[in-house]
Amino acid sequence: MIWRNTLWLGFFGAILLSWVLLYDMSTGMGLDLIGRPINGTAEAMRWMDPRMDMYMPMARFWPLAGMWALMMAAMMLPTMIPTLKTYEDLMESANGSRAGWLGLLAGYSLVWVGFALLIAAAQLALLYGGVIDMLGIPRSRWVAGGLLLAVGLFQFTRLKESCHGVCHSPMGYFLGRWRPGAGGGLRMGLGLGAYCVGCCWGFMALGFVGGMMSLLWMGLATVFMVVEKLPQIGHYVIRPMGVVLVLAGLAVIGAPIVMEG
Repeated sequence: MIWRNTLWLGFFGAILLSWVLLYDMSTGMGLDLIGRPINGTAEAMRWMDPRMDMYMPMARFWPLAGMWALMMAAMMLPTMIPTLKTYEDLMESANGSRAGWLGLLAGYSLVWVGFALLIAAAQLALLYGGVIDMLGIPRSRWVAGGLLLAVGLFQFTRLKESCHGVCHSPMGYFLGRWRPGAGGGLRMGLGLGAYCVGCCWGFMALGFVGGMMSLLWMGLATVFMVVEKLPQIGHYVIRPMGVVLVLAGLAVIGAPIVMEG
């Protein structure tokens, strides 16, 4: 019981620390809760050329990758609570262990760190290509609206359904792929992490709609992804959210056209 309480306290402590660090980073950059500049320095940062001969962390791979990894911890670790609880339920009947619990968490985290590296590279490509600014905000409504449409439509795909099925009901995954010990937990965590990336990548990508340092977006996306994985209601929120995102994308693209007309 002591080990269990200690591990869970450490788990929730890591989530809390991640949010505190993200808040400190956001305010330190002069941004408000929605990721928009609140002072002249932050506003000037938006229009900086990443090719300028000066050190700019937001235009460098490893600082960006570290920031995205921190965001993965803050946003995705809370969504793993049902999975970790399910593993605990199987610890006695299926020869699980605390080492396996830690391995499961480590494997899951490694996959999301890998995703953080990929999305940091994508952000740099978009930045140097002039698609987004230094704060990760699109320079065109077509980009923002198109991303909303893409993520919204993805909610209706078979891939989303398949990946969500595993994330939503990890018991079936465990029963079919159970491996004991820390190594077994690591292996299962890697598999679950891959399914989770397949399920939730779109909500990470939506950070480019309003700015990737928007704490409001991070919070809302985290809440929704947690709700998606709740056993009772998870299946009922996927398509309604898809409709909301598609309508939002159409509004972002079409509203200026309607107003001009």
